[in-house]
Amino acid sequence: MSEEHEEHRLIAQRREKLDRLREQGQAFPNDFRRDSVADELQGMYGQRSGESLEAEGIRVRVAGRLMAKRVMGKASFAQLQDHSGRLQLFLERDTLAEGVYAKFKSWDVGDIVGAEGTLFRTKTGELTVRVEQLRLLVKSLRPLPEKFHGLSDQETRYRQRYVDLVMNPGVAEVFRLRARIVQLVRDFMNGMGFLEVETPMMQPIPGGAQARPFITHHNALDMDLYLRVAPELYLKRLVVGGFERVYEINRSFRNEGVSTRHNPEFTMLELYQAYATYTDMMDITERLLRTLIEMLHGDTSLSWQGRHYEFSGAFARLSVEQALLESEAGVDRERLRDEAHLRECCQQHGIEVQSGWGAGKMQLELFEKLVEPQLEQPVFITDYPTEVSPLARRRDDDPFLTERFEFFVGGREIANGFSELNDAEDQAARFREQARSKDAGDEEAMFFDADYVRALEYGMPPTAGQGIGIDRLVMLLTDSASIRDVLLFPLMRPQAAEE
Repeated sequence: MSEEHEEHRLIAQRREKLDRLREQGQAFPNDFRRDSVADELQGMYGQRSGESLEAEGIRVRVAGRLMAKRVMGKASFAQLQDHSGRLQLFLERDTLAEGVYAKFKSWDVGDIVGAEGTLFRTKTGELTVRVEQLRLLVKSLRPLPEKFHGLSDQETRYRQRYVDLVMNPGVAEVFRLRARIVQLVRDFMNGMGFLEVETPMMQPIPGGAQARPFITHHNALDMDLYLRVAPELYLKRLVVGGFERVYEINRSFRNEGVSTRHNPEFTMLELYQAYATYTDMMDITERLLRTLIEMLHGDTSLSWQGRHYEFSGAFARLSVEQALLESEAGVDRERLRDEAHLRECCQQHGIEVQSGWGAGKMQLELFEKLVEPQLEQPVFITDYPTEVSPLARRRDDDPFLTERFEFFVGGREIANGFSELNDAEDQAARFREQARSKDAGDEEAMFFDADYVRALEYGMPPTAGQGIGIDRLVMLLTDSASIRDVLLFPLMRPQAAEE
């Protein structure tokens, strides 16, 4: 018999059991209230002696999913799993109300039950509930994966996260850690005097990043809208309005590819501080990461995918051009900005140069292919070309470059920040250049945002800001290999409908 046929047979049996419960008026009751959960009981009573527990007669009401049953004639053991962990149940036919034990023997692993009884310790020392009352609360219609192999298929785990969380306790712990990381980030920002805000997720003009947006339509207003690619331009409008330290933990959307590092829907921390520069943002990044690692790991180092990373000292800082010179790109120091020379270097490394690319764009392409994957230990790459940084402030001593950085660890970009461009006329000129690129076919180029230019015309203080990828940060801090491991419901291709 095939596995699929066997599963259908088991589902049919469970549906028959549910039908009988419906006939008896006992399906899906909602009047059982628990007063205890597994980890609290283990913490309070896990070290108590069996004699003490028996003498005190500690009564508890617990509820959760049956994860295992061991029926032994007139007595049985079962494993109950709730959101906090597992607890053993002990059931005796003569202790329970008439007929309850027989019903229990017909219940299936995966069913959700409520139990009331007293705590005791078995001969093997396991904290256990001696059950006196037992109720079936939810009949599970689908069998859980076979216990020895569990839910191991990666794609099925992502598609059926609800089963993954039941079967793999380590997965649930990752998402508990994610929630803690986000809270720690929020506490850190609030402690520095930043104000948390919310900005539009649907925007008439997508801005704040060079990315291809998702498009939707508002029926009542009969207008196209875009899911935001970044909250940047709205947050900087708030800086213009007088919110001098502002941040948002935001969901953003980019209509791009899917990989172990990319999901079309993702979470970022974006923050902006008036009267600051990109070096201040780098300092904040160092302090934030060091704080998170110390809070989660107890020191300033961690391991990710078998490699050791150290965050104790000041992170290295290296410019894009210096990184290229130290790489295998073959760039000549005297011709770092020579377009003909850079085009030759790109061609040598299999990079197809597009019409309209200048020296800055070719530098970036060489960097992303040859340097970025090699950036293992924490490092800030600084001074990106103006051509590829349309929102960053030019360097006063070298207008070819901007006061911009990206932070890398493990060959992955975690943060992107810069001193903000607050010259309204320069910003308008760069928007126009982006618009020309879009007209030429660059789907990731920015739109011209006239309202944002108008905001800058009122005057934005000297400001610095950055975006930090929360998903990639969680990957690093939880030793997760893929972004899908830290997203509860990553985007997947739909499957054919199942019965």
